[in-house]
Amino acid sequence: MLEKYPSEVKLVMKHFPLPSHPFAQQAAMAAMAAAAQGRFWEMHERLYAGQKELSEARVKAIAREIGLDMERFNADVEAPELWALIRKDMEEGQRAEVRGTPTAFINGKRLEARSLAGMVEAVEAALKK
Repeated sequence: MLEKYPSEVKLVMKHFPLPSHPFAQQAAMAAMAAAAQGRFWEMHERLYAGQKELSEARVKAIAREIGLDMERFNADVEAPELWALIRKDMEEGQRAEVRGTPTAFINGKRLEARSLAGMVEAVEAALKK
């Protein structure tokens, strides 16, 4: 959708680490620390793909594999200002009644058809309005 409608569609990603996942908050912090080095999506994709095998050692291995400055990464994963941004995202998610991840919204309306076809249909309908 971003390639098809580059000036009409914008992707906004918010963190909503689920309390049921034992490593979700640390993974969100790792993604934010990677973002500080311009590598958010690489970290995010690797963390999400391997979410069942996450550990501190695995996260640090991913950070090294994607070429992060490890000294900076290690400092950033502890940074209270990054945690404050994640908390803000979580509060927004709670107000929007997010219950699971991923959850998608199109122009502020929750996408109920959680499939690629459902997303395409919702985005194209929104663009017609």
